[in-house]
This record gives sequence, C-alpha cells and structure tokens, in this order.
Amino acid sequence: MIKFNIHRNLIDDLRAPVMLAAWPGMGSVGLGAVSYFRRHQKAVLIAEVDIRDYFSPDSVVVDQGIAKFPAAPSSKFYYLPDSSAIVLESEAQIGGEAGTLLMKKILDLVQNLGVQTIFTGAAFAMPVRQKERVKVFGVANDPKLRSSFRGYGVEIMKEGRISGMNGLLLGFAGMRDLEAGCLLATTPQYAPHIPNPKASHAIIHVFERILDTQVDSKEIEASIKEMDRTMTDIESKIRSAFANRDTSEDDESFLAIEEEKAPQYAMERIEKLFREVKASPTREMATKLKVELDKWKLFTLYEDRFLGLFRRKDDAGT
Repeated sequence: MIKFNIHRNLIDDLRAPVMLAAWPGMGSVGLGAVSYFRRHQKAVLIAEVDIRDYFSPDSVVVDQGIAKFPAAPSSKFYYLPDSSAIVLESEAQIGGEAGTLLMKKILDLVQNLGVQTIFTGAAFAMPVRQKERVKVFGVANDPKLRSSFRGYGVEIMKEGRISGMNGLLLGFAGMRDLEAGCLLATTPQYAPHIPNPKASHAIIHVFERILDTQVDSKEIEASIKEMDRTMTDIESKIRSAFANRDTSEDDESFLAIEEEKAPQYAMERIEKLFREVKASPTREMATKLKVELDKWKLFTLYEDRFLGLFRRKDDAGT
C-alpha cells in the first residue's frame, strides 16, 4: 500500500491554488527546475510518500563488505508560503497500476489543500545545438490554461506524446476538472543523458511569471556555464577526431557530413549504440560501442554509463 506521512499540524489550515511537480527524466530538466525553484524559496516540508512496497531494487549496495538494499526513492511535498504554492519532488517514476494509484492519492491530497492548477516540467528533445536559445513548449488539459501560455512566453506544442507521470497527471487531473499543464524545454536530442541546467532555467523563468516571483539565479547560471564548457570540450574533441579521421574506415554517410555537424552526428551514433547494447548486451556490441567512444575521445565522459550497462550482470556474479 502507498502510505502518506502527512504533517497534519502544518497543513490543517493550508491553502494553495498552484502545484509544481516533477519526476526524474531526460537531462533532469523538469526535476532540476522544480527542485531549484523550491530550494531558492522558503520551503516547508508538509508530507512524504512511502512507496517502499512498489520499489523494486535491481542490485544491492556494498559498504565495508556489508551488502544491503539501497534506500527507497522519496517523494516529498513542500509548501512555499511566499508563492502560495505546493511543490512535489519525486526521485522515481512509477508505472503501471501502482503509478495510477499513486497519482490518484496525490490528487486527493492536493485537492484538499485547495490546488486548482498544476504544472509539471520536462525535456523536449529536438535537433538543436546546445548554444541555441531554449524554447519552452506547453501542453494543457484545458483550453483556458492553454490560452494563458502565450502570456508566459510559452509556445503551444502541436502534437506528440507525454509519457510517464507527467502524462498521467494531465490525464487524471482532467478527469477531476483540475487544470494541469506540462512545460517542455528544448534540449539537444544528441545529448539526452547529460544534465541540462539551461533548459531547467528556461522553465524556472516560466514558474516565476506564473507565480509572480523571482528566485536567485546565480547558482544555476554557474551550472549553465559549466555545462557550456563541457559541451564545447565535447564538440572540440569530436571535431578534432573528425578532422584526423581515417577515411578508409568511414562509411559513406559519415564522409558526407559537414564538419560543423560532426558533434551532433557522432553523439547520435553513440546514443544509437547505447540503445543497441542495452537491447543486446553482447561482447561484440559492447566492443563496437567502446570503439566508437574511443574514436571520438569520449570514453571518460561516458564511462559510468557504459559500465552501468553491465553492472547488474557482473554484480550478480554471473
């Protein structure tokens, strides 16, 4: 059973018309935005969700020779008194029947707190480069909420799909006549696993407009500069490798690309190989991925993710 640990003394008289919610996702965009916004305002923890019965660990952690299961992911509710808003931050996406049950319980709780409108955040992977301006697209379950997006600098998402808890929330909130919208910030589709504070910052700006407030952006601006340096370094390594490539080993499609487009091309190839290795974790496929990473001098960047593909098998001792 999903249990809520509610701080009754804090919420008995609490009323908040808006909730911001986020779960882990591509580039940590949505969760990064909501968490940053909460951390840079006065926040009061008002409830926690106990989801241990639905948490299925796939490994144990070892500390000084002692093995134990990792802690179950947390889902916490906060109240922001200066913004009159509720914040939900969760460390895990839960699917299936448990996800449906959890969403219903979340909505039961926040409706009792007076929430009328809910916003979530996520990444919108597109064929863009890191240095391009981030755009924020919006999807709503209500025409009136959708119409308000343009006033916040949000473009309407014409079509597509929203998966996971973000999608469930829009659907189930609509069944209760609760307004709900998802804000999706554009990110380079060739770097889905690299945290993207630039995209998170764009969503934070929308939160500021919605709640008529401001948060200190110095910390996230420093993170953006660091990411820009990382991406510049990645692109430089790829361009250098591209310029010095052994053309006798390159396929026809590789020879046809322009040097300026080499970084996107290379990282898309890497992402494709990661998906193939995950689907078929053979030695041959792993070697192919390792060779590709070495070719672009990017193995150090991807090392943890590469090893993680095989960690479960190795840790089990098979």
